[in-house]
Amino acid sequence: MFTTNPFAAIADLIPPNVQQWYLIVMIIMVAGGTILDMMHKKSAKYFFMDSEKAKKNAKRTVGGGEKVGLAVATVANEVLTSGEFANPKRRMSHLLTMYGFILFVVSTLMMIFGSTAAVLPKIWHIGALMLVVGGYWFWFFIRVDVNSEGVRWYQLRRADLFVVSLLLTATFALIWSYLQSKGTTGTIADLGWTSLFFGLFILANTTLFSTVLWSKFAHMFFKPAAAFQKRVAKADGSNLNLPADYDLTDPAVQARFPDIPEYMGKNPEYMGPGIRRESANHY
Repeated sequence: MFTTNPFAAIADLIPPNVQQWYLIVMIIMVAGGTILDMMHKKSAKYFFMDSEKAKKNAKRTVGGGEKVGLAVATVANEVLTSGEFANPKRRMSHLLTMYGFILFVVSTLMMIFGSTAAVLPKIWHIGALMLVVGGYWFWFFIRVDVNSEGVRWYQLRRADLFVVSLLLTATFALIWSYLQSKGTTGTIADLGWTSLFFGLFILANTTLFSTVLWSKFAHMFFKPAAAFQKRVAKADGSNLNLPADYDLTDPAVQARFPDIPEYMGKNPEYMGPGIRRESANHY
């Protein structure tokens, strides 16, 4: 199972050029859905407007070299290691799902477009397994609605379209590959069950990539840009137009905000970390 290219085994039923055109259509759907999502939500327009507003409120200029450093820090923290997640379980689940998805998609593209590297089928199956482990871990044990709102695992919402179609894609892919591997010569072993799960795999995969406009898929492209902008805003002093972290005992701060000494005294007590006093347990 782990050493067999499942797409090569069905080349007699579905020619490689048909498989390649299917992937091209899926890529076009992702690109088109992402663009439509940005137009519908006006996220790109908001991003650039917010960026221009931050520039006007900037207290210093961030140079090109510093921006490169901030970009590297963004990639290292928010992209590669998902450091923005305070909940370690949520972070691990996200990393398993993210890297599993990357391995699964990249190896699929390479195998269907003709690569015969022996390691690719192993990467494909490992990626699918990582998706399954990380995705079901999130769905049954970490999902925000269960922790915060008490929604049961079987109650679906439109916001769940992305994660559900992603999980089903990986699950049906593994089942299909296993059933197909039962054949003695790599051919389809059972035209009934194997064909059924192959069809379900294609259906779930098509749903995943064709519903970008209504799912969370597009946020994967916008999130790194927003994280980078946040770092730049903090570096140039605009701080996304948020108030600074003041020292309430500072006379200059009390002169600027006279309500502080009036209601809290001239030497306000430190009230602790607030919401951060508890370990992160939600999304």
